[in-house]
Amino acid sequence: MALEVTASIVLDEAEIEESFVRASGPGGQNVNKLSTAVQLRLDVRNSPSLPEGLKLRLVALAGRRLTRDGVLVISAQRFRTQEQNRQDARERLLELLKAAAVVPVRRRATRPTLGSKLRRLEGKARRSGIKADRRGRPGTDED
Repeated sequence: MALEVTASIVLDEAEIEESFVRASGPGGQNVNKLSTAVQLRLDVRNSPSLPEGLKLRLVALAGRRLTRDGVLVISAQRFRTQEQNRQDARERLLELLKAAAVVPVRRRATRPTLGSKLRRLEGKARRSGIKADRRGRPGTDED
């Protein structure tokens, strides 16, 4: 089975490593007995399914979730069942991959228009006039 990131990018399930660990927090007596929290691991740097551009953006987005070896680790322990935590972790992985799949639009430098330059200068002149009126000019008493 495969995880579809976009129409052109499909991640192979074999690349995702799952391990179940004990969760912290509430859960009653089961919290000490059952391993309900899930850790998903995806080797981003060595993944054959992911294009290079996506890998670079994913590394930038992942932050602390990425190990030194380039492995993305997603932990989920929000729910009390293994299956719900597993689904939650997969959804979060998919969200992260979809965010990294979006190629940012490069900004094209533009020059200010003549109208915008004139408006800016008019605003500066107006502001300058207001400040000049506030200053007490020597020789003028307004009492």
